[in-house]
Amino acid sequence: MRRMMSSPRSFSVLLAAAAAFFGVSACSGVETRAPDDPNAQSPTEIRRQGTTGKVFGDDAFAFGGDSRKNEGAADGSGIGVNSFLWRASLDTLLFMPVSSADPFGGVIITDWHTPSDSPADQRFKLNVYILGRALRADGVRVAAFRQVREGEQWRDQPLDAKIAAKIEDAILTKARQLRNETLRQ
Repeated sequence: MRRMMSSPRSFSVLLAAAAAFFGVSACSGVETRAPDDPNAQSPTEIRRQGTTGKVFGDDAFAFGGDSRKNEGAADGSGIGVNSFLWRASLDTLLFMPVSSADPFGGVIITDWHTPSDSPADQRFKLNVYILGRALRADGVRVAAFRQVREGEQWRDQPLDAKIAAKIEDAILTKARQLRNETLRQ
């Protein structure tokens, strides 16, 4: 054993094997489904089903007290950003696949998407930033990106800034509607 450990190459192989072992053992609790499972749902289907509740379920982020009591709070109680802007952003982006969503940092990043009414050689991506806990017109920013296929490569192309502004307006309108619905209850 001492001879094997004295070689730097042997040591790096042993270290790599140990890292692989611990990496694989960390996945032992992960539940997987076969791709041919008839009950499997796409992430888009799962998102569409959960649009009426909170992002992570009805009791998510309730750290004491009744979660329904603070649900309509204008300050976005329970998450790091305004809850109306957060839910409105997810509802507005429902047509696009979401790559990442951070309710504490207020960032939603979509994956590239080609709308059915646009040419197949262009695709779009959105990044939504919720900037605070107040429901204000300057509380949300959208960065929109467009790529066009040239041969086998996707190339970045400029996109009219009005597109991002229209999406921001749609999010703000939906957030106001959500707030008004909550206040009426």
